[in-house]
Amino acid sequence: MAGMACVFFLYAASGLLAPWWAVAVLLVIWALALFVATAWWSLHPTWVPWIPVALAVFWFAALNAGGAWLGWTA
Repeated sequence: MAGMACVFFLYAASGLLAPWWAVAVLLVIWALALFVATAWWSLHPTWVPWIPVALAVFWFAALNAGGAWLGWTA
């Protein structure tokens, strides 16, 4: 769960590069992932550390794709 807190700062600071609507979508995705992580806390505890890793990879891919295809700039 500490990883989820670390990834939150990436998602929250995305407003420096992405437009407001993209940041809103990213934060909704993060909130859904937090819900999944808390649900898996007891059911699949070995899967929970991989959720922040997947979110960090998704964040990197989403911001790079937005910069390349949608012209997002800092």
